[in-house]
Amino acid sequence: MASAASKALLSPTSRSSLLPLSSSSSSSSFSSSSASSVSFDRSRCRSRAPCFGQALRLAVPFRRISSLLDAARVTDLKIKATAAKPTVLVSEKLGDTGLALLREFANVDCSYNLTQEELCAKISLCDALIVRSGTKVTREVFEAARGRLKVVGRAGVGIDNVDLQAATENGCLVVNAPTANTVAAAEHGIALLAAMARNVAQADASLKAGKWQRNKYVGVSLVGKTLAIMGFGKVGSEVARRAKGLGMHVIAHDPYAPADRARAIGVELVSFDEAISTADFISLHMPLTPSTSKIFNDENFTKMKKGVRIINVARGGVIDEDALLRALENGTVAQAALDVFAEEPPSKESKLVQHENVTVTPHLGASTMEAQEGVAIEIAEAVVGALKGELAATAVNAPMVPSEVLSELAPYVVLGEKLGRLAVQLVGGGSGIKGMKVVYTSARSPDDLDTRILRAMVTKGIVEPISSVFVNLVNADYIAKQRGLRISEERVFHDGSPEIPLDSIQVHLANVESKFAGAISDSGEIVVEGRVKDGVPHLILVGSYSVDVSLEGNLILCRQIDQPGMIGRVGNILGGNNVNISFMSVGRTAPGKQAIMAIGVDEEPPKEALRKIGEIPAIEEFVFLKL
Repeated sequence: MASAASKALLSPTSRSSLLPLSSSSSSSSFSSSSASSVSFDRSRCRSRAPCFGQALRLAVPFRRISSLLDAARVTDLKIKATAAKPTVLVSEKLGDTGLALLREFANVDCSYNLTQEELCAKISLCDALIVRSGTKVTREVFEAARGRLKVVGRAGVGIDNVDLQAATENGCLVVNAPTANTVAAAEHGIALLAAMARNVAQADASLKAGKWQRNKYVGVSLVGKTLAIMGFGKVGSEVARRAKGLGMHVIAHDPYAPADRARAIGVELVSFDEAISTADFISLHMPLTPSTSKIFNDENFTKMKKGVRIINVARGGVIDEDALLRALENGTVAQAALDVFAEEPPSKESKLVQHENVTVTPHLGASTMEAQEGVAIEIAEAVVGALKGELAATAVNAPMVPSEVLSELAPYVVLGEKLGRLAVQLVGGGSGIKGMKVVYTSARSPDDLDTRILRAMVTKGIVEPISSVFVNLVNADYIAKQRGLRISEERVFHDGSPEIPLDSIQVHLANVESKFAGAISDSGEIVVEGRVKDGVPHLILVGSYSVDVSLEGNLILCRQIDQPGMIGRVGNILGGNNVNISFMSVGRTAPGKQAIMAIGVDEEPPKEALRKIGEIPAIEEFVFLKL
C-alpha cells in the first residue's frame, strides 16, 4: 500500500484543503531516504479509445462512420466555441462600435434598466459587466456573481457607483474609460463657464418668453479673471489649456498632480484654501471619494470671494447642495453652472435647479457623438483585454501602470509570478510564510522604475498556490494582507545599461523551513533569483547555488554530490519515461563537493521516474515543482 505522502502526490491538489500560507502546495518533494515506490498505470486509460473504435466499427457501416464522425465533430466544435466564449452583460446604452468589438470575442447580453434584483439574478451567468453611471454595482452584486465575474467596465471616468472594496475582495478587476471623453468633458466645462458668465441660458429663456431684457442679463468678462481648477487630472488639464486661451489666469489644486506638468501648461499649483479664496471662477474636476464628499460645504463657501462663480462637470456629490443654495441666496456665490447632481435626475421641485442664477444641464459632459463612440471602443477594448488576461492600463483597483511601462515590463511580470510560485513550493513544515522580500537589481534610478506591477505579480505567485480562493492581480495584495504576509521591496543598483529595466529579481522567504535544503541561502532564507533572457524568464540562483534554466513547463531540482555521470543518469531515467527535457543546468560550490542540478521538463514525470531519481545514491534530495 502506498504511504500517505504517496497518496497525496497521486491525487490532484484540492484548493479547499490547503491551509492559508502553510506549507501545503501543489509541489511534490522526495528525498533519497524516504522516497516510496509509486507507479501510475495508464494502460487502462489508453485501452478505451481502441475498444470504442472496434465497437463502433461493428455497429455502423464504414461509410456512415465517416459522415457521423464529421457531423459530430462539427457539432462538438460549435458547442465548444459557444461554451468557450465569455458572456458580457451590458446594462446601459453603449455605442455600436464598442458592441461590435465585444461580439467578436464574447456573447453579449444587452439588458438595460435592470433593477438591483434583476442584476443580481443575471450576474452569476456573466464573466464581465459594463455599466455607465446609472447602474449601482454593489457588494450584493459581487456576492451574487459567486466568483464568476472577472471584470467590471465603467464606460466613463467616475467609478463611485462601483464598490471597489467588494470588487477587490472578490478578485474582480474594475476598468474605466478615462481618456475617450476627456475633450468632451473639458469642452462642456468651458461651454458652461462662458454660458454662465454671459447669462446665455437665462437670456434665451427670457427672449423665447417674449421679453427683451438686455439690461438684466449683463454678463462678466473672462479675460484677466482667476480660474481655480479643483482636480488637475486629464479633464482639468484640458480645461486649463482652453481657459488660458481665453485670457484667464489659471491656478489649480490637486495633491497628486506633477508640478512639472502644471508648469508646462502655465498653471500654478496652490493649496485648497488658497485656490478657493482667490478665484473668481472655480471649476470642479475631482473624483467623488470619502475625502471629497460634500467638500464644498458651508465652511468652505465662507472662505470664497464674494461673487464667486462655480462650474461642476465632475460629480454632484462633491458639493453640499443645500449649502450651495444658501451661498447663492446670501450672495457668496453669484452663479453656478451644474452638469451633475447628488441625485440624478434631481427632483423636479429642487430649489437649486430652479434657481435663476443656476445654469443646469442633464449630465452632458461626455455627450458628444465622438465621445460616446470613443468611450464605447475604449471600454470594450479594456474589458476584452482583461478577459484575455492582459494587464489593463486603465484598471482602477489594481496597480495603475502606463501602457508603455506595461509593455516594457511584460516579460518581467511573468518572471516575477513564476519566482513567487517556485519559492512557495519550496516551503516545508507547518510554520507558514510570514514575510517576503523582493529585491530588484537595476541600472535605473528608483524614479525610473515602477515596480508596483512586479510586486503584485510576485505576491500572486506566492499566494495563489496556497490559497483556497481565486487570486489575481487585483486581490493578491489584499489576500496576502488578510493572511498576515508582510511584503517588503529592496532595490540594488547594477552598473549596466539603463535601457534594460531590470537585471534580475530575487525573492526571499524568511523564517520558514524548506522541503529542499539546497534552497536555503547563507542568510538562512529561501532565496530564488531570476533574469529575463531574450524575452524568456530564467532561474539563475537557488539558495547559494548558481544555475541557468528556463522557467517554462516544470522544474526538477536535485541536490547531489558532484561526480561524473550524474546528468546522464538522470537524463536516461527521464528519457526512458518519455519526459522531454527542455533545459538542464548544474551549479556547484566546488569540484567534487555539493551541486544543484536544475532540470526543465515539459510534462510532469511519472511517479516511478521520480522514485528512480531519488534512489540514485549521489542525490541527497530533490523536488519537483510546477510552474
